[in-house]
Amino acid sequence: MTRKQRRLMLIAAAGAVLALALGLVLFAMRDTIVFFYGPTEIAEKGVQPGARLRLGGLVEEGSVKRGPGQQVAFAITDGKSVVQVSYSGLLPDLFREGQGVVTEGVFQGGGRFKADSVLAKHDEKYMPREVADTLKKQGHWQGEAGAAPAAAKP
Repeated sequence: MTRKQRRLMLIAAAGAVLALALGLVLFAMRDTIVFFYGPTEIAEKGVQPGARLRLGGLVEEGSVKRGPGQQVAFAITDGKSVVQVSYSGLLPDLFREGQGVVTEGVFQGGGRFKADSVLAKHDEKYMPREVADTLKKQGHWQGEAGAAPAAAKP
């Protein structure tokens, strides 16, 4: 076997090992690649009780109920479906009805979710100044008349 053939065999073997490793990683992550599920996706995919996942959507108006201690129950909706969430702990400062939230925990079945953590999302009206300026130039700006969008401080 010549030197060139040995080099090609070594490169081919390394490529095969890398392809196998990539395949195994992608197979292991097939259900966790999505950042979070929405309430409608949970219903459509038939998520099994006991599955650990992230659930995201808007906190439904009038659904927040505080219990003893730090117990909180609320509903997350995406406009089509609703999932009831129970959580024990301190809620983020940005948490409120009508705001976006991402929860991580265990789906209990029957439209119920037990959250271990709750992350409140920024106001959906926030937009970087560059994006707002581009929308204004294209004539697609939907903001308040004369009001500048909120911009990130450097």
